[in-house]
Amino acid sequence: MTPEKKKLITDSFSRSETLKFYNAELLEVETGFVSIKIPKMEMMTRKAGMFNGAMIASLVDVSSGYASVSHYKEDCYVVTVELKVNYLRPALGDALVSRSYVIKGGAKIIVVRTEIYVLDENTASESHVATSLVTMMRIK
Repeated sequence: MTPEKKKLITDSFSRSETLKFYNAELLEVETGFVSIKIPKMEMMTRKAGMFNGAMIASLVDVSSGYASVSHYKEDCYVVTVELKVNYLRPALGDALVSRSYVIKGGAKIIVVRTEIYVLDENTASESHVATSLVTMMRIK
């Protein structure tokens, strides 16, 4: 990935009002791969303290989108066509971490696998809480 492309992605991430609201942090961005961390806030949790499924799905969508954009050399814009999330266990922890991998990037359609982990900051351990398959469409 060129430094210019990486800057386009990091600048876009920094401008996102939603990601600011979530206090999201871009952990890693490479060609076809993105990782994002979102710390736990009360509004993101269910009464039992686990992250809400909607928060996980939102992170899957955003992370998959940035991974898709990172796949292409030139700047582009993508939209979600289909998003499927399998919730594997309750997301109890201090932060969510996404890891999104482009499986196949065509001229218009991109398929991304995104794994979601919950981080326990006391033990620095991760637990795999969701797996997803996302189809994105390149529109620009």
